Formats: sequence, C-alpha cells, structure tokens
Amino acid sequence: MTDDKDVLRDVWFGRIPTCFTLYQDEITEREAEPYYLLLPRISYLTLVTDKVKKHFQKVVRQEEISEIWFEYEGTPLKWHYPIGLLFDLHASNTALPWSITVHFKNFPEKDLLHCHSKDVIEAHFMACIKEADALKHKSQVINEMQKKDHKQLWMGLQNDKFEQFWAINRKLMEYPPEDNGFRYIPFRIYQATTERPFIQKLFRPIASGGQLHTLGDLLKDVCPSAITPEDGEQKTQVMIHGIEPMLETPIQWLSEHMSYPDNFLHISIIPRPTD
Repeated sequence: MTDDKDVLRDVWFGRIPTCFTLYQDEITEREAEPYYLLLPRISYLTLVTDKVKKHFQKVVRQEEISEIWFEYEGTPLKWHYPIGLLFDLHASNTALPWSITVHFKNFPEKDLLHCHSKDVIEAHFMACIKEADALKHKSQVINEMQKKDHKQLWMGLQNDKFEQFWAINRKLMEYPPEDNGFRYIPFRIYQATTERPFIQKLFRPIASGGQLHTLGDLLKDVCPSAITPEDGEQKTQVMIHGIEPMLETPIQWLSEHMSYPDNFLHISIIPRPTD
C-alpha cells in the first residue's frame, strides 16, 4: 500500500465529544448527572461505554436494569455500526457535544441486535474483516494469518493501540504490484433518508481500460442519486470519517486509508443542510 501514515493516524485518532444522559422515564434513586466522553470514531459503542454504564447504574434501581442501549433523537443506535458511521449518518450537522440518551429498559428488539458481551463484538468485527478479505484477496491473506494475528487485530482495536493494529492490518491492505489494486473494494453505502440498511455490491478499483476508478465512479454505478447533476443544486453530502472526500479521489486509495478497522469503507449519504 502507499504509505500515507499520517492519514491512517488521523483516521484512527478521530474523536467525537459526546454527552450521555439517562432517559427521563428511567426510575432513579437520585438525579443522574450527564456523563461526557470523547468517543473514538473507529470503535463500537458497546466497546467503549463501560464507564457510562457504571455511572448510570449507580442511580438506577437494580431491579430495573436490563441490557443497556443508546438512542439519538428517537433513533436506536446500532452497536454493530462503527461510532463514526453512526455520527455521520444521524448527527453530522448538529452542534457538539453529540447528545446520546442511555436506556436500561424496553430494549428495542426490532431495531437492535443484542450484545451481551465483548465476545459478540469481536465475532462481528472478525466476520467483517474476513468478508472484506474475501472481496480483496479471495480470503488468501486472512487465511494465511495465525490465530494470534487475528487476536492482535482485535486487541489493537479494543485497547486503542494504533501500532499494534496496523502491524497486522498492513498485510490486509497490500496487493501484488501487477494488480494495481484489490480484486473488489469492500464498501457499504448508507443513506439517511431510506429504510434500507445499506448498499453493497461488487466494484473493481481499476476500470477495464486500466484507469483508476474514483469515488465518483462508485457512486454513479451504485447510488447515482448521490451525484449532483451538472445544472442542479447539491442536495446531499457524501461523508467518510466526518469529511467529504473529493469525488475524484481514487477508490483504491480510499479503501487503503479511509476504511474502518473492519476493512470496509463506510460511506454515509446525508441531506445537505439548507441553512
């Protein structure tokens, strides 16, 4: 991979200032003070909220506590989506800190998967990495790794250790020089205005004529509604890690440098603010 380590580092250390408040109808022993955290964009809510859980458990009646879950302005937040994706999709044009509501009751079975332990998060994370490598390298890279390498990827993410994670993940971002890129780009496109979870299909980083495909090419092929007509008003924003990449950016470069730790490019398409 081309070595733009500063980009990798900036992506890894992206943080979202967040204010957690307890849902007003939760029964409490005493008033619950808000809890503030800097959330890592690349992680998962249920991986980094132990302190939040402890803070609010002190004031909630123990018999009232079931599984913790989070909500933003009435929308339950999917723990298996990376935090940065959740913010870009639901809250990117709101004032900081991000205001998240904490619940211990009435788990929304229809909207959220259960997450009873960090083993569940690890299993989901590794399944994504394996799916991404199947697209990029026919699973050859991940299958040649040892169990301890898989564990190092997970521990690097869980403990927020950039060097530990990238010592192994670098291998997943390489490809033979003669190929000029991956077999297919692992990506998922999410739209704030649709009920569909995400769009995912096969897309090669190199065109048949040898030229590099761009983010714009991907969107034209997969989600043309995200591209503004030449004479039209720009109605959407295309967000990855909280920024709007130029549509001319090669998709191969984005995959190597702007993927989340699960090795997928998570692309949010949201309405452009009108004010």
